[in-house]
Amino acid sequence: MKRKELIMNVILILACFIVCAAGALQEKAESTTPIPTLSPPEGNTSFIDGVTWCVARPGVPQEDLQNALDWACGQGAADCSPLQPGGHCYQPNTLLLHASYAFNIFYQQNGNSDIACNFGGAGTITKRDPSFGPCKFLASETSAASALVLRSMRMICAAFLTMLQLRVFKAVH
Repeated sequence: MKRKELIMNVILILACFIVCAAGALQEKAESTTPIPTLSPPEGNTSFIDGVTWCVARPGVPQEDLQNALDWACGQGAADCSPLQPGGHCYQPNTLLLHASYAFNIFYQQNGNSDIACNFGGAGTITKRDPSFGPCKFLASETSAASALVLRSMRMICAAFLTMLQLRVFKAVH
């Protein structure tokens, strides 16, 4: 019976280790990918007052808005597929809306930082949800909650792993 219990504990430890390692690798890959911005170096003060979004600033020249949109969907690596014809954020097909969606995706993927919403002066942070109909804009609260869940899962996994290691140690000795 001891041998069977030992084998089960080792399997559980191995499974928990794989889950923890997979989460760490995912975070490491995300955190080491440098993403340049068109913004000045500023601190992240946008989340202090709650949920925020990044949108295109009305009145910005069309050429500047288009350049910033192209950058966000290209080098900025924002997922702009919902802005393609047939996508849930394609209509209305306006430069201001498309730039707002792309700016917000980049902003949310890069820590909701003021610097991730500058786009050479074309972006601005708002507390009003720009979502409409089928086009839902990701919110800073959602991003923060995802990060919190990931950290919590790692802590639980680490505690579970420690507990299992103690059980294996007791079973061996």
